[in-house]
Amino acid sequence: MNARAEVDHSRRAFLRGGALLVAFTLVPAARKAWADTEVDTLGTVVLAPDLPGSLRTNPYLDAWIRVSAEGITVYTGKVELGTGVRTALLQIAAERLDVSPSAINLLTADTALSPNEGYTAGSHSIFDSGTALFNAAAQVRQLLLESAARSWNTTPALLTTRDGMIEGPGDRHMSYADAVKNVDLHLYAKAESPVLPPAQFKLIGQSVPRLDIPAKVSGGAAFVQDIRLPGMLHARVIRPPRPGCRLEAFDEAKVQSLPGVVQVIRDGHYLAVVARDEWQAIKAMRSGYESAQWSAGQAIPASKDMHALLKKLPARRYPISAQGTPGIATGKRYQARVTKQYLMHGSIGPSCAVAWFKDGTLTVWTHTQGVYPLRAGIAEMLHLPLERVRCIHVEGSGCYGHNGADDAAADAALIALRMPGTPIRVQWMREQENLWEPYSSAMVTEVQANLDGQNRLQDWAYELWTTPHNERIVNAGRLLPARLLARPFVSAPSVPIAQPEGDGDRNAVPLYALASTRINMNFVTEMPFRTSAMRSLGAHINIFAIEACIDELASQAGTDPVAMRLAHLTDPRARAVVERVRDAIGWPRKSSEPGSGIGFAFARYKNIMGYCALAVRLQVHPQTGEVQIEQVVTAVDVGQIVNPDGLRNQVEGGILQSTSWTLYEQVAYDAGGIRSYDWSGYPILRFSQVPKQVDVHLLDQPGQPFLGAAEIVQGPMVAAIGNAVANATGRRWLNLPLMRSQQPS
Repeated sequence: MNARAEVDHSRRAFLRGGALLVAFTLVPAARKAWADTEVDTLGTVVLAPDLPGSLRTNPYLDAWIRVSAEGITVYTGKVELGTGVRTALLQIAAERLDVSPSAINLLTADTALSPNEGYTAGSHSIFDSGTALFNAAAQVRQLLLESAARSWNTTPALLTTRDGMIEGPGDRHMSYADAVKNVDLHLYAKAESPVLPPAQFKLIGQSVPRLDIPAKVSGGAAFVQDIRLPGMLHARVIRPPRPGCRLEAFDEAKVQSLPGVVQVIRDGHYLAVVARDEWQAIKAMRSGYESAQWSAGQAIPASKDMHALLKKLPARRYPISAQGTPGIATGKRYQARVTKQYLMHGSIGPSCAVAWFKDGTLTVWTHTQGVYPLRAGIAEMLHLPLERVRCIHVEGSGCYGHNGADDAAADAALIALRMPGTPIRVQWMREQENLWEPYSSAMVTEVQANLDGQNRLQDWAYELWTTPHNERIVNAGRLLPARLLARPFVSAPSVPIAQPEGDGDRNAVPLYALASTRINMNFVTEMPFRTSAMRSLGAHINIFAIEACIDELASQAGTDPVAMRLAHLTDPRARAVVERVRDAIGWPRKSSEPGSGIGFAFARYKNIMGYCALAVRLQVHPQTGEVQIEQVVTAVDVGQIVNPDGLRNQVEGGILQSTSWTLYEQVAYDAGGIRSYDWSGYPILRFSQVPKQVDVHLLDQPGQPFLGAAEIVQGPMVAAIGNAVANATGRRWLNLPLMRSQQPS
């Protein structure tokens, strides 16, 4: 894989060449509540609050699309994380520009080229960037039509487009490249775009083949791990055994004398080695680990005490919902304590980055989810002006959520700055990934709910304790290497993501009709472990707890649990996914075999995005408690579907991921440190344990806003498994992961 060609670091340079660039967005009304804020939830500054999606933060048309004699280039600030988003965004742009996808060069996040869309996170790619491109491309096409109409002294309504050409009366033809010469696109996007009826879509709604698959399945250069630059050297870092350790002694001369070693870097408690080839770097790193002596570091609590400790640590209490007045208590009441362990991303490919400090500019190739925030953090860490740091996204082999990508990029940048003119590749080892990535927070929730005399949901009280789910890069102190330097940086204070997006409280508010709610989050600020974003954030445990409560209350009322849900759902789209799954699985039919169970769950992600209902059939082995999932049936509604095959991939992947979290995954640790430093210490779903049958029903909504899809299924899947296990065993298991050893005896 070759590095991208060097460019003028000012994106306005394109305009000087007469090129065209564009943007826009369309979002659900729920997002409008954020319009008067200065910064949105992805960390980007709001410039045009009345525009939808990412146009709010990048309102100029010349931020998104370029048309020139060389062709059409489309830019997005979102990145490909293996979800197929590049393909979907390309489809959207090609549809509204009325060109073939092959006619577009799509460039993703690059701080020298692309709009700043903050992070690719929270199922926002199609929701925000897709909406922007949908409108931007439509407005660009219209401006090109108007340009041609002026040239031909006619009206745009008489013109048509096809394959990048404008056609008019009298067999006239004009290319987009010629039409753009008379268009000034350095202006704000409009709030309204030309309408294209969904019935006329040619690409949106079609399963266009994924752009990223061929290289991955053929062994081609597909990932940042595959980058090779001329004269590139290989680096490895030497981490402390645990957070808080201080370097007390290190035999630098011994490591420096090893074959192939070019440089040993020591700055405070930060250590790294650079060698001519990768194996030499690994051997030097191992020698460094042998000779380094560290202080004891921070104490690690016993895992059995963690959930009790979370409730005792310093915390800020945030009221999430306080609606209605609690009624008179009835006998139908459910109360439970639900827990979740620390999880790791466990990326199959450990984090990697390449950096090159050349001619006063530092370029970093990275699988970060946010090139602009990372650039700011690296610039601060290295005391460089922002304009002298360029971050380019390259897909990573295993990357989602806040894993080690940003820290590996900071490693490469720090080392490259000390070795000007030489490309530096930093590759983490498996144990470094497992020990040092930010984990998904352990959590405790307590739910209490009751029914009135008519078996209607009455009062809902919910309390949760969590450490942060959003320690993204807002300053240099959020970067691991920056904390170890002789002049260390301190992490910015932890701040939770506000509702309706939510942090640990994501999806803590049930979508069901309730007489009253008292929901609070205790945001723990003194963290035993470094925690940050993993898919679905707190929704994973919150939906699990909510849906368990609904099932238990339905049982007390003598009501079918699906009927109970439908009785308290007023949104017709929510009811539609529930009814589709109910009918598709033949609810409540289950096997008569001992240990068989069936479970149901529903949620709307963040209560503002995609809808998902899900049912699971499974078997619980009576002796071992091992769970085998026989069938999963799900129905999803994400608004207008862009790529059905891509959406199905996302849903199926989410089902597998949530199954692994729910049944197997937890970080093992004790007073001696983290024990999950390899795959033997961190069990994940095996091929033999995947669900035997998965049926996905896609409820398309032509013409409706795009709703995110990547994280909608994780919560309903864990909840459906939990309800199915309770149905199979007659006992409610409330501690995640759902292994028998985790449950009270």
